[in-house]
Order: sequence, then C-alpha cells, then structure tokens
Amino acid sequence: MPSNFIPPVVGTPPPPGPGGAPPGSRAGRRAYPTGDPYVNTAQQLDPFSASSPYDRPATPGMASPALGGGPQPQQYFPPGAQGQNFQGHPGGAQVPSFGGQSGGAQVPSFGGGAHVPAFGGQPDHPSHVQSSVSQHPASNADPKYKRCTLNAIPQTMALMNKCKIPFGLLLTPYRHLLAGEDPVPLINPPQIVRCRRCRTYINPWVQFVEQGSRWKCNLCFLTNEVPSFFDWDPDTRAHVDRMTRPELTHAVVEFVAPQEYMVRPPQPVVMLFIIDVSHSAVQSGMLATAARTILDTLDSIPNTDNRTKVGFITVDSALHFYNLSPNVSEPQMLVVSDLDDTFLPMPYDLLVSLTESRPLIEALLQRMADMFKNTTNVGNALGRAIQAAHKMINAIGGKIIVLQSTLPNVNEGSLKQRDDPKLWGTPKEVSLLQPQSGFYKNMAVSCSPTQVSIDVFLFSPQYADVATLSGCAKFTGGSVYYYPHFNAARSEDAMKFAHEFSHFLSRPIGLEAVMRVRASKGIRMTAFHGNFFLRSTDLLSLPNVSPDNSYAVEMALSENLTSSLACFQTALLHTSSTGERRIRVITLAIPVTNNLADVFTATDQIALASLLSKKAVERALTSKIEDAREALMYKLDDIIGAYKSAFTSSGQSVQLLVPENLKLLPLLILGLLKNNAFRTTSSVSSDLRSYLMAMLYVLPPELSLVQMHPRFWSLHNLDPTAGLPGPDGEFVYPPCMNLISEKLDRQGVYLLENGLEMFLWVSRGTSAQIVHDLFDKPSYDAIVPGKTTLPILQNDYSTRVNNIIGKVREVRLQMMTNYPHLIVVKEDGDPASRAQFTSQLIEDRIDSSYSYHQFLSVVRERLAKVSAA
Repeated sequence: MPSNFIPPVVGTPPPPGPGGAPPGSRAGRRAYPTGDPYVNTAQQLDPFSASSPYDRPATPGMASPALGGGPQPQQYFPPGAQGQNFQGHPGGAQVPSFGGQSGGAQVPSFGGGAHVPAFGGQPDHPSHVQSSVSQHPASNADPKYKRCTLNAIPQTMALMNKCKIPFGLLLTPYRHLLAGEDPVPLINPPQIVRCRRCRTYINPWVQFVEQGSRWKCNLCFLTNEVPSFFDWDPDTRAHVDRMTRPELTHAVVEFVAPQEYMVRPPQPVVMLFIIDVSHSAVQSGMLATAARTILDTLDSIPNTDNRTKVGFITVDSALHFYNLSPNVSEPQMLVVSDLDDTFLPMPYDLLVSLTESRPLIEALLQRMADMFKNTTNVGNALGRAIQAAHKMINAIGGKIIVLQSTLPNVNEGSLKQRDDPKLWGTPKEVSLLQPQSGFYKNMAVSCSPTQVSIDVFLFSPQYADVATLSGCAKFTGGSVYYYPHFNAARSEDAMKFAHEFSHFLSRPIGLEAVMRVRASKGIRMTAFHGNFFLRSTDLLSLPNVSPDNSYAVEMALSENLTSSLACFQTALLHTSSTGERRIRVITLAIPVTNNLADVFTATDQIALASLLSKKAVERALTSKIEDAREALMYKLDDIIGAYKSAFTSSGQSVQLLVPENLKLLPLLILGLLKNNAFRTTSSVSSDLRSYLMAMLYVLPPELSLVQMHPRFWSLHNLDPTAGLPGPDGEFVYPPCMNLISEKLDRQGVYLLENGLEMFLWVSRGTSAQIVHDLFDKPSYDAIVPGKTTLPILQNDYSTRVNNIIGKVREVRLQMMTNYPHLIVVKEDGDPASRAQFTSQLIEDRIDSSYSYHQFLSVVRERLAKVSAA
C-alpha cells in the first residue's frame, strides 16, 4: 500500500449488527431533511434525472481532465479463501478536511505506487455463501469483463434505499485481450444447456441435485434435467468428469451457436468506406493518409473465410461510386451529381469481395489521392452518401466507415456552422452539445434493424459538429474518433491517425449482435447506458460489437431477495469476424447481505465512479452541464451522509468518515468535475467537450478511471528497473505520484498520461546531461515544445523513457484504439500548453476550482448543514 494512504481512524465505532446500533450513534435518525430528493422513501428520486423538481444549491466551480492505469484482475470468491470476517468492521477511514486538519496531514491519493491499485475490490468469500459448483479459480467473472458497484447485495429494498449507493453493472463483453491473458474458452457442445423457464445458460453457479441428475438454476431456482453428454464423451466412448467442462469452470465462455440461433447464414465482414474528397480533406492530407493506411492494412482486415466485402464512396458536392468487379481491367468511377433522390448507379459490383477484387482495390487506393489533388470543391453531401451506403449494404449488414473533414453543407443532412465561443462555459453551451438536426440520429435508427453500424472519423480544421455527427455511432454500436486541426504534414498527426485507423480495421469485431442481461429473481433492470439501440425493455441491438465499448446497466430490487447469492448473466449472441455464430456468456455471482456494514465495505468505488460518469453525461445532454455537476456532488453527499448517519457517533460529526474502500471516491468525483467534459471553463471547445462526453459514455471502468485520475511519473530520477521488463516479465513503470504541482522539482522531467494524450514537462533547471540524453539537444533553450517524437538515442536513459512511452501507447491502442500524442511542455513555455498540463493536476486549485483539501472541506460543510437541518 503506498505510504501516502492514510490508515483507518482509530476509535471508529464498530457497525451495528442486525437490529442494533453503537452507543451514541445517529442510527435511526434521518441524516437528511425530508425535502431532500435523495431521502424520499416512497419514491427514490434520481439526482441525474432532468425531471427532478428540487432546487439545489450551486456546485463549487471546478476545472480540467484526467486519466491512469486500470485495476488488476481479482478473484471474487477463491475456493477456500481465508479472509476477513465478511460481517466485520466497515473500516471507517478518515478523509481529511480543512476543519481540524494538521498542516502535514496526507490526503488519500492514487500516487505512490507503480500501478494504480484496484480499489473497491471484491470481498473474500464469506463462509455462509455457496461456492461455485466446480470450485475453479475462474468461476466468477473477471472485473475486466463485468463488475458491479456493490459486491455485497442488500437483501431488502429498505436496506438498498438506506445505503444510497447506485446499484449497477459495468459490462465490457468483447474486450480486446492484452498480452498474457487467456483466451475465452470456446465450446461446441451437442446441445446448449439452458434453464427451461428463465433461459439462463448453465454456469459455474448452478447446483446439482437428485444425485446429479438435475441442475438447479441459480437465477430462478427451477430444476432442469442434466443432458447425458455432460458425463460421456461420444468420441472416446468414455465417462468424463463434468466438473472439467468449461461451462462449469469458467464464468466467461463462448458457445458455437447451432442452427436455431440463426435467422439467416452468418453475416460476412462488410466494410464500406465513405471518404470526404473535398478541398479541406485533400489539403490536410487526410485523404492520402487514409488511402495509404487502408492499402497497408488490407492483409490484416478480418478475412479468414474469404467472404469479406469492401466498397468505396467518395463524396464532395457529388457522390462517386466505384465499379471494382474482377471482370474489369481497372476501377471505374461512376459520378452521381443529381442528389435530389438517392439512387445507386448500378445494382452490383459496387460492393466486392476483398479476395477476388484485390488488384482493383489496390489500384484504386494507390490513385485516390492523385485523383482529387487539384480539387477546389468545398461542398460535402454526407447525408446523401450515408443513405446511398445504407442502400448498398442493408440486405447484408456491415460497417459504414465515415472519414469526414468538411462540415456537411449540401442537400439533406447539411449542417450550419453554429459554434460560438462566447457560449463556451455558459449555461447556453448545452445548445451546442445537442444535435442541431435529427437527420443523423434517424438515419442511425433506420440502420440498426438492418445490422448496419456507422463509425465516424472527424478531421475538421475548425468546427466538426461532433454533437450531431456522433449520433450516427451512438445508435448503431459504432465509435467516434476526433482529430482536431489535423495536418498530415505534421508527422505526429499522420502517425496517430495511421496507427488508430489500422488497428480499427484489423481488430476482431462482433457483428449482427443482440445482448441480454439476466439477474436473480427479485432484481430488475431499470436503465441502460452505451452505444446501442434498445430493441425491447431488456434486449440491446448491436449491429457492431466494438472491443472498446462498455455498457452500463442500472438495477433495482423489485422484491426482497431470498437466496444467499445474487447472480447476473450476460448473453451476447453475435457473429464473429471468422463468420461463426457464437454466444458469449458472462456470469457474475455476488453474496447477499442483511448488514449495512457489508454493503459499504464491499462497494467498488471505481465501478461506482464509472457509472456516475455515464449518468452525468446523460444528464448534461438532457438538461445542462451544471445540473450534471450538481448531481455528482449530491450523490457524493448522499453516500457519505448515509455512512455517517449509520456508523459515526456525535463526537465524530465534524469528520468525514468513509469505509476504507470508498476513501478515494471524493478524489474520483473531483477528477470527474475537473474533466474537460464537465468543468466550467471557456477554454474547452464544444466539439472537444462533445467528444469527451461520447468517450466517457462508452469507456470501461479501467479507462474511466484514467479519465478521472491521470498517471503522473517522475522521469529524471528513474529507478534502475523502471522502463524495462521485470523478473516476472511484466513491464515496470515508475512509481505514480500525487497529481499536485508541489511535486514538480525545478530540475525535474515528468510524464503525465491521461489515456488520450501524454505530456512531457521539462523544468527550466533540467540538467544539460538529461536534455542531451533525452532530446539530443545542447541545452534547455533548444528544446522545441509541442507535439513531439522523441529521438531513439544510444543511451540507457533514452531507451527506458522511450520504452515507457511506447508501452503506454501499446496498451492504449489495444484498450481504446487510441495512440496518444506526446506533447512537450516547457516550464516557461507557451501559457496555453502549460495550462493544459497543470489543469490535469486535479489536487491543485486552478482558476475558480477547489483544491482537493478545499473540496473535502466543502463536502464536510455541506454534510454538516444537512445534518443540522
């Protein structure tokens, strides 16, 4: 544990047992007045709901964004675990506040460790909770696939309401496997075994009854017959141990779907490119870079079954289609300039086999940049292009990939240049964050039933209207990528786009998918967050399952729970990149408790902060940013207030006391309030804010964490092992530091990584030796600030620093298809760059925002006012 983590406060009273309370506690007395929206016992009102009728005091002003590493995988219930008493002490850690704090007191922080720790981990297996049927270490879902905000589920609705903690799941069902991770087991059984009543797939948490001849569903408790093949191998004609079957040993498995799970043959991979060829796209170098990247990636595009199809539409004020039939000797361009109606110039050969038409595809991509190099056309008919693309592939389904540099300005789907910097940071800014036209959302909604997804790459040199165009991706399971002020002549811009686009094209994807989440009897789904189309109350339609995208599910108790274990099962029916229909099943089991202390000590603060970030994005877009900020503050007050009311005595009322596993929640909420998506500032463009909101809405918890809390390393005093693989083969990062400017040494060099960008801070007094070894420059004054590619020099220091930067980029590319820029910031350099860097030191006071110490003091004062009322 890092040295700057404060221990639990000595003397915190133990939690009450069922029906009891410690002497002098405030148990049984309301911590909030009846008028507060969070304490309406008849109807639990949501502070993130735009319809909440309550007025709220203003939220403190905040400032800027953040990011860091992800939590490590943990096993929820290791077989035979000898852990803490699950019914034990909630571990009330004191969160320092300005009231009564000594000058040298440490505040909780992520700094001090080589990796950001996985706070909010899972509790040990309590003795009274059943184990998995196979006792296998992989029998519960890895948090990277699925995690819950509560790792001990309240047994009653009254207890759920009392804890005030949002109850939700965070799912990343199709995540990209990192180096060293085991693949998901693939099963091709004679029959897929499911519960006859609730349709749950057999999993490690069922129970075998009647001498093993029947199995009891862990969701609805119905008993079902065990098929004979579970104990018999027809190939070897021998008995097998059913407890070695992957569906009983692994919480995450993938079944090969039989014929009854198909309404048509599995869809092939289809990629239809819509490429802007207007003047802006050509001049910025976007067109040439895109064409070259597609050409270089053709061998990596999923095509194992040789069924992959591709097509191209280039667009300016007209649409250009390409006949790429293997029966023609060279590509033929077909121009449609009459855009009054959408039609295809020929019914076939516009979408062709990647294998059969490979020579013509290569020829087109090699010539594409030259074909439009002298254009002066500034028009763009993106709306008509998407309609035409949908006509081309709606019978099959597939991906429409939009590369756009010009704001659409011709025919249907044209947009106005509505950006107004005077509105940035004001209550009226919300008008810029909402779509100016319903065309693209409606187009996306019509694409979803035909299994067509839309991914959008935006390169506009000025205003791109991310808020409107991102609607194409939101409702089709797609993604948005944003490259402000893109200029391919700057090698860093070209390299970033090429890496991201190449990875995007070559990564495995899921196609024509539907996803359903099932839960134990008494638990119901209330809301879903993510990029999808909700086909029915609990069925998510995903024409494309992106490995980068996560989905959040809010839940509630519909009745008191009767079992000791609550189970949640996600089933993702999809077509793999290899053309096989599959079902990925992810099962999570969590103990049920009737003790409020268990609920608090088993809360996952990272999952909780991630869920709140998605709810805040939705609130900001349906109401205004200030309402989202206030809702975050109120939920923080609510959770800490509920703990304080239940477990603190009157003598501790001036302190902020929270369980050990929640002591960093205030810091994460502060980081979210200071993120560029939510902070009150006039320096963040509406496009950037819209993009960051779109990112937060789909990021998994590990990456939401780095958005809220960047990783910050000192590079001038690297440990000899940092930047190299350790004895176990794992890469060794430097120790993370607190995000505060007092850590900046006048002779130091520092790296701050926030998932989207990396900042290399160079102090004025940096030694000439370090400057030479790192930059190959004679002095500090010779260093060029801004986007940079560090030289690879023949010295140990350069090698290790470049290794750290390269490792960060490698992981970010795999986890979120992002290749972060490296931006050099000099201590006495450009004020805008300095502000961009320092705004991410979230523990500092910046502009009108509070420092972390001040923020804790404000939270304490808010709670004191509510308690006094």
